[in-house]
Amino acid sequence: MASKFVNGVSDFAKSRVELHIHLDGAIRPSTILEFAKKRGVRLPADTERELHGCLSYGEPSSLTKFLEYFSLYMPAIAGDRNAIRRVAYELVADKVQQGVVYLEARYSPQLLANAEVTPVPWGQRGGDLTPDEVVSLVNQGFREGEKEFGITVRSILCCMRHMPDWSPEVLRLCLKYRDAGVVAIDLAGDESLVAEAGGPHRTAFLEAVRDGVHRTVHAGEVGSSKVVEEAVDVLRAERIGHGYHTLEDPELYARLLKANMHFEICPWSSYLTGACLSGEKEADFSKHPVVRFHKDKANFSINTDDPLIFDSTLATDYKILRKYGGFTDSDFMELNLNAARAGFLAEPDKKQLLQRLYKEYGMEQDTIL
Repeated sequence: MASKFVNGVSDFAKSRVELHIHLDGAIRPSTILEFAKKRGVRLPADTERELHGCLSYGEPSSLTKFLEYFSLYMPAIAGDRNAIRRVAYELVADKVQQGVVYLEARYSPQLLANAEVTPVPWGQRGGDLTPDEVVSLVNQGFREGEKEFGITVRSILCCMRHMPDWSPEVLRLCLKYRDAGVVAIDLAGDESLVAEAGGPHRTAFLEAVRDGVHRTVHAGEVGSSKVVEEAVDVLRAERIGHGYHTLEDPELYARLLKANMHFEICPWSSYLTGACLSGEKEADFSKHPVVRFHKDKANFSINTDDPLIFDSTLATDYKILRKYGGFTDSDFMELNLNAARAGFLAEPDKKQLLQRLYKEYGMEQDTIL
């Protein structure tokens, strides 16, 4: 689907770092089919190829439309112990094939547990898992993948804007599993919902600051620059998920540039969700905010977001940036070093990761951190 934008453009053939990918948006269609059959869950297609076509799209739409795709397949996965552990392991295997050496994957423990809400997120009750068990299972899958494939994987737990009552438990799980692979807390979902003063989201993030839990926030994807400002000044975000609409506020943008704020950029995702280049049938990515970020030497990384639904790999995004933004191998190496520095790894592990990248890239390492 992405080929119309990247035909004939070479990829970046060195190690990469990815900081923004959703576990539930990166599941293999074959795994969805297998667990759907085991659990008696009806899917929109019966073969892997047809299912892949039903679960992904390649023309610009809206974030609301994009979110509807999850309801088509998550009943086969959510609430199932074997499925959750399996998709975590398989994500590691898939990322190795894309040259990733360090990965941070995020998810909502409550949504993967299929927590009781009205209406249930995926349309039906899927099992008896608790969010705590989900985190343990994902950690197991990631550790198995790390051991087999030799890369480093960490996870970020998502609070959901429409479910503020979940946030205290998300923070509790971040603290419980901080020595077992969980490195940060995130806030995702409808950006029109603010983190109210005294509300659970704000309380959880301020407690995260107090407890030394790292923080990233989805902001400025389809929401305005005010959402980015809230993420930074109210929720004390250390990184911004997406952040494209920061450019609407030159003063805020200048402040974040000066502060070296890291933006988790997802180019292909931002086009298909309508976050950027809205209304353009044949997108000109030379107009994408990432080109401005690059020109201004902003601190950012390149990520896939939800590759199942966007029918993409990291190669999709790298090829787009090379073709439309003139990005070179040197640019990509610097972006991956930026990502490694911005990652939420413990400092000794981060130093090792940076040393590995510097060595492979053949670059001098005047200052590692």
